[in-house]
Order: sequence, then structure tokens, then C-alpha cells
Amino acid sequence: MKLGYTLIYVDDVAATMKFYEKAFGLKSGFLHDSGQYGEMVTGDTKLGFVHHDTAGDHGFKYQKLSLKKNAPGLEIAFVADDVKKAFEKAVKAGAISTSKPKKKPWGQIVSYVRDCNGMLVEICSAMGQPQTNLAKLDLDHIPKNGL
Repeated sequence: MKLGYTLIYVDDVAATMKFYEKAFGLKSGFLHDSGQYGEMVTGDTKLGFVHHDTAGDHGFKYQKLSLKKNAPGLEIAFVADDVKKAFEKAVKAGAISTSKPKKKPWGQIVSYVRDCNGMLVEICSAMGQPQTNLAKLDLDHIPKNGL
């Protein structure tokens, strides 16, 4: 298998797509005439939006996103050459600042915003090679047959 889609259930597909264009610089790829489904141009793995009316027909209950609630326990992440600039652009476009850009111990620059629906969006630099010096790691606690 391979990851084909990340789909976010929203109140307004067209408005969400416009937000992602303005805040993150993505391009709209497809919007169904019904307004119930749309995709952004994101490469092989599609980022799509599904209206709650259509999502409700799937036969299961789910928690709707909301800016009034805590961020969901998942995120989508966009890799940017200039994280600070991309973060500022997103906030200027209406994204809610959750965590300003900061450098992680592994060298990556990471920031977080929430989109117009309350979805958590990471804006980060590309992951480089691991910075771990294996000679300094204490591996004695790992069983010989693996984890």
C-alpha cells in the first residue's frame, strides 16, 4: 500500500481551499460541482477536503474540527525553505499561531498554526540526516532480539 490521500472534513470546501491557497501557497486542483469535495495540488499524496454532509454518509461518527476546541491529535505538515516567512504568511492570511518557529534538537525548524477549521498545520524545514552520534548512545537496555 501507499498513502494516497489526507482528507479533512469541513463545513465549506471551497472556502477552505481558498484559505489554503492564500495561507500556504497551494494551488487548487479539483473542486466537484456539488462543492462537497475538493483537492489541492500536493504531488502524489492528495490533500483533500470533504463537506460534513458527504462525510456523514460514510456510516460512522467523528469529532468535528473547531477552533473553539483543542487541536486534533494529528497534523498535516508543509515543508518550507523559509519557515519563518511561511509562518508569517499563514498568520497574515488568517491562520491562528499555535507555536512560533523554533529549532528542534535534531536541527529541524518547526512551527504550528491552526487553519480556518481548527486543523493543526505544521510548517517546518526539511528533515536532514539524523544528527545522532551512535557511539554515545546507551543501547544496553535494548533486548538482543530487538525492540
